[in-house]
Amino acid sequence: MHAYRTHSCGEIREIHIGETVRLSGWCHRIRDHGGVLFIDLRDHYGLTQCVVDPDSPAFKMAETFRAEWVVRLDGEVRRRPVGTDNDDMATGKIEIYVRDAQVLGTAGELPLPVFGDQDYPEETRLKYRFLDLRRERIHNNIMLRGRVVDSMRERMKASGFNEFQTPILTASSPEGARDFLVPSRIHPGKFYALPQAPQQYKQLLMMAGFDRYFQIAPCFRDEDPRADRLPGEFYQLDLEMSFITQEDVFETMEPIITGIFEQFGKGWPVTKNWPRIPYAEAMRKYGSDKPDLRNPLVMQDVSEHFRDSGFKVFARMLETEKNQVWALPAPGGGSRTFCDRMNSWAQSEGQPGLGYIFWREANGQTEAAGPVAKNIGPERTEAIQKQLGLKEGDAVFFAAGDPDKFAKFAGMARTKVGEDLNLIDKERFELAWVVDFPMFEWNEDEKKVDFAHNPFSMPQGGLEALNSADPLTLKAFQYDIACNGFEIASGGIRNHRPEAMVRAFEIAGYGEETVVAEFGGMFRAFHYGAPPHGGMAAGVDRIIMLLAGEQNLREVALFPMNQRAEDILMGAPSPATPKQLRELHLRVNLPEKG
Repeated sequence: MHAYRTHSCGEIREIHIGETVRLSGWCHRIRDHGGVLFIDLRDHYGLTQCVVDPDSPAFKMAETFRAEWVVRLDGEVRRRPVGTDNDDMATGKIEIYVRDAQVLGTAGELPLPVFGDQDYPEETRLKYRFLDLRRERIHNNIMLRGRVVDSMRERMKASGFNEFQTPILTASSPEGARDFLVPSRIHPGKFYALPQAPQQYKQLLMMAGFDRYFQIAPCFRDEDPRADRLPGEFYQLDLEMSFITQEDVFETMEPIITGIFEQFGKGWPVTKNWPRIPYAEAMRKYGSDKPDLRNPLVMQDVSEHFRDSGFKVFARMLETEKNQVWALPAPGGGSRTFCDRMNSWAQSEGQPGLGYIFWREANGQTEAAGPVAKNIGPERTEAIQKQLGLKEGDAVFFAAGDPDKFAKFAGMARTKVGEDLNLIDKERFELAWVVDFPMFEWNEDEKKVDFAHNPFSMPQGGLEALNSADPLTLKAFQYDIACNGFEIASGGIRNHRPEAMVRAFEIAGYGEETVVAEFGGMFRAFHYGAPPHGGMAAGVDRIIMLLAGEQNLREVALFPMNQRAEDILMGAPSPATPKQLRELHLRVNLPEKG
């Protein structure tokens, strides 16, 4: 017999009744029923109920067992007594009558229980992550992660992609987020950088003629943590393709991503034939470039109903050409209580308030109520009601001013109304392409034109458009994938012509010397036969978070950092020793305290 187990704790069934087996695992739960001990023994594969009664030679030892002790149990498989089957367990029709036992590893008092799914402070969970990972929900999330990554690889290879690994130590890049720098011992005073993404390398692979590349790529960005972004590092399904158009990327990747959600999405409906939503339309209708399309609410421009109206606040705003008034319908929200609650919420978000109209029954008729209705009068109120298709028991909220400044808040209000009125079907996956992102944007702080998205993307219209059009009107061949309110992928068709690349950077205030200095490898490659190419990167962590039904990426990562970007399990970051600093020719210059 094997030293530790003949079977796993998840595989014994009725066909094994009468056999003598050996199991090893953790004491998940121990119950004493009138002197008879019931031990739910757990390993990676499942649970098995083991019974030790006073007649067993192992009883005296089993009495000492505590939660999370690692033990070996030998015994006979038998049918559970009538009426005691547990259909929630794969092994729920059998039990092991224990005749021998051995303690393989004891456990001290647990800082958090493994049995159950109680909510514990994040610091405790991360410090004892090895215990947290034993808990069923987190353990299952990590196993789901492995299966999803396997499926991604299989689907990509079936679509003609080859997997390559690009360098981890690379050069610092001026675009995007802050780099993690790695000092060079061999080259004093110089630094490597950990890649924010394999962007330049994957484009160079296209220059090298590999045609279709992918990898499950680790990426590193020195950014502030948040719920939908892991601090420090994350993984993406990174890919690039040669001789393709934007449409080719869509046709290739849409079935791959759809297939992932269908395979692992609990049987929930998944979008067929994803809509393609221009960036401007997404911001206009949903107040977000990653709209949650499970929410049926669509905002509309109602500026004309307020122009020269008695509602002077909005009327005066509309005297400025760029300003608009947007309406957010709230079907079923037609009560003063709900409207006042939304107004208070808006104030808590730093807004002066949230104008509204609601329709209620009064003396057998439908009546428009609220200060906005009183100020603009019944004719304009009725026109708004008709435009939005609202009825008695409904409401509408308004956001006004410069749409570039209030769109994000309007999108938050849309989400808030959808959540509070239970309008969102939570058990489905709604996917969409968001397209036609602006190539450039105005940087108000620096009073200059900046890249709006990815500086390596091809502008629509190419070099001619770069030379002749207003930069702030240019759209790029850039696209995102939105799912349930999250951006899960981003990509673009690349600007592969060196003269167009230089011109794009010149518009953003960088000369050719900057392009050569910062992107010399790729810039040189463009001069030696560069194929048209493009690709994207999908966030592995975010996709798995959605599939697992979690709200935080740390629930689907093995050993994540905390909100302060600290690994409190391993003690990182930590000070370097004087010897290490000397070898790297570095001196620490800490900020002054206080």
